[in-house]
Amino acid sequence: MSNETSPNRRFPLSRHIAMRYVSVGKHSQLVSFMSAISIFGLALGITILITVLSVMNGFDKEMRENILGIVPHLTVSSVENVTAADWQNIQDQIASHEAVVATAPIIEVPGIIATGNGENNKAVLVNGVDAQLETSISVIGNFMRQGSLADLQQQRWGIVLGQTLADNLVVNVGDTVELFSPDISINPLTPLPVFRAFTVVGIFRVGTQQLDSELVITNIAATKALYKLRSPQTGLRIKLDDVLRADQVRLQLRNQLPRSFSIASWTNLFGSIYENIKFSRTIVGFMLWLLIAVAAFNLVVSLIMIVRDKRGDIAILRTMGASPRTINRIFMWQGFMVGLIGTFIGVLFGVLASWQVSNFARFIESTFSIQLLNADIYPVDFLPSQLSLMDVAMVSTGVLLLALIATIYPARRAAAIQPAEALRHD
Repeated sequence: MSNETSPNRRFPLSRHIAMRYVSVGKHSQLVSFMSAISIFGLALGITILITVLSVMNGFDKEMRENILGIVPHLTVSSVENVTAADWQNIQDQIASHEAVVATAPIIEVPGIIATGNGENNKAVLVNGVDAQLETSISVIGNFMRQGSLADLQQQRWGIVLGQTLADNLVVNVGDTVELFSPDISINPLTPLPVFRAFTVVGIFRVGTQQLDSELVITNIAATKALYKLRSPQTGLRIKLDDVLRADQVRLQLRNQLPRSFSIASWTNLFGSIYENIKFSRTIVGFMLWLLIAVAAFNLVVSLIMIVRDKRGDIAILRTMGASPRTINRIFMWQGFMVGLIGTFIGVLFGVLASWQVSNFARFIESTFSIQLLNADIYPVDFLPSQLSLMDVAMVSTGVLLLALIATIYPARRAAAIQPAEALRHD
């Protein structure tokens, strides 16, 4: 026993005995059952934690890369009529900032869209854009279901709608809709609304109610003509290298702009939603770590029961020359192996669940005809998932550390057992 190696010389004695305790055997059914319960608890906690973190990462990715890829990071606007030369000076000044990636002009005005028969109508936000420059400032082209944004260049009176809006109006690509300006044309006989017929050249779907049902995109020249604007644009859209720096850059640029100009960031529109996602990730992650801590506590209880069940074995090992240090290592190895097996199973199922949770959510929605995420409440109407290897590594390391810590007290209790006393009680 002095060399503390097992008879087959492959493993140290402590590790060899620990492996026998973890494995299922006729003579250690209680030990195997308690080990299985501990493994199941750890694996379940890890699976849920990795899956939930992946879903939170998915929401974060959708916000940063998709929704915030369409919404301008910063918008400069002015209520006064600004000449083209002044807008160009402002654009050149802003483009020189080290955080600015691209800029593009925009006319952003309210409007009402309706079908020719007048049966369907909806208040919308009209974005008049330069289709050629829009690709450098927005990723809306990635979400086109039909047509393309480039068609606005070929068709002056073309319009691009969100999928939800198109469904509500019962229109498709090639159909005609009417866009009304809030202005009224003064006629000697009666006031007349100002409107123009537009041809639908594209339909997009982002998955966000606010964009899919309220945003329409037109050619900037057509928008200027319909709304009879004297200024070439009402604002300037700005794309930054880091969307999370928007408020910081806004304050820097605000000091450089004339007083007649204002500048707003995406946080005015989606800031509270993004903060809620980050806060939810923190709270939910903390609660799930508590679940894993409970599983680790269950491991402590299991090891204590195993130590009580194996008092006779411990006494025999001690009388054969095993040192308290060897006994201590047996149960530390056992707890670590339970943690290792539970972590492996949990990571395996957690990764699989993260890859399939979006498909599973769609299956649930189609099977039971329910909507898990309402776009009126959540930023997207589907369940996104983005697996992070950093999260997997952090969870695995944390659980193994908890499992190792959980073995300390039971292992010390086992090492403190006196052979004579244990044999007397048995």
